[in-house]
Amino acid sequence: MEKNKAIVARVEKAAIDLPLSDETEVLQKAGIELMNINAANEEEIIAKAKDVDVAITERAAFTRRIFENLPKLQAVVRCGIGYDNINVDAATDNHVLVVNIPDYCFEEVSNHAIVMLMACAKKLVRMNHLLKTAGWEASRQIMEPMGSIWGQTLGIVGCGNIGRMTARKAQCFGLTVIGHDPYVDKNLAKESGIALKSLTEVMKESDYISLHPCLNQETFHLIGEKELHMMKPSAYLINTARGSVVDELALIRALGEKRIAGAGIDVFEKDRIDPDNLLLKMDHVIVTPHSAFYCDASLKRLRISVGEEAIRVAQGRLPKNVVNKDVKPKVALQ
Repeated sequence: MEKNKAIVARVEKAAIDLPLSDETEVLQKAGIELMNINAANEEEIIAKAKDVDVAITERAAFTRRIFENLPKLQAVVRCGIGYDNINVDAATDNHVLVVNIPDYCFEEVSNHAIVMLMACAKKLVRMNHLLKTAGWEASRQIMEPMGSIWGQTLGIVGCGNIGRMTARKAQCFGLTVIGHDPYVDKNLAKESGIALKSLTEVMKESDYISLHPCLNQETFHLIGEKELHMMKPSAYLINTARGSVVDELALIRALGEKRIAGAGIDVFEKDRIDPDNLLLKMDHVIVTPHSAFYCDASLKRLRISVGEEAIRVAQGRLPKNVVNKDVKPKVALQ
């Protein structure tokens, strides 16, 4: 591939009408134009991206059929940490690099998890609403029962970078931290103050459970009916990872039957949550619109990193963060 002659395109489901963004500016400085491709399905992606060398995407699904029908495609850069919308095995089989940005929002997501924990524990959202709408006495009536934070146990499921950062921050508030992750380096967990245990032990012993695994076949519905039944009736579930890590219907049943005290949910099985979803109707559930990752600074870092990774491939260089490390690229990369 001739230097700076590669076609780089942002491929998304929805129409794109964005001002000059950080990744566009980074690419332009390298002499590379960024195309915008609006494609609602496989057929449209295949038709519109047939000449694309590097695709950038946030939500568009890259399936086996797409990889098999885009012979020029060399890399897909996922605009974020997770890459569950990309068939990594199919990419590898078709010699396409899958690239993610794994290090841009540790602080933001771990902060959001702690904020969710605190808000649930102190019933902040409910008291705020009642004080404004029903008055002083009504708002004070929900104070009891109210559990403690100091001296309680936080269970971390998924002890990667964000899980470990959440653990370190939680200890500042006097929480004891236990965790489950069959793949984490035990020394890294220990350095972050996490006592590793089985998933069953974490579910049974924790007063607050914060979820931080990536989503894959192994973690899909990792927290289901069985695991929710293990939780203390006074415990809260916090999810800032991926919606499908939790069986949402099982969670709704557990919350509706008051088998757990409540939940803080940033991610849902259907990312644009249905307005009739019962999680939106429950006053012991705090919800946010998949926003844990966000702040102006983190988004800027993300976009610049995405642009830089696309440039590396476009200029014949190996990107920094390759998910499928055993892939054999279509073009030799330096």
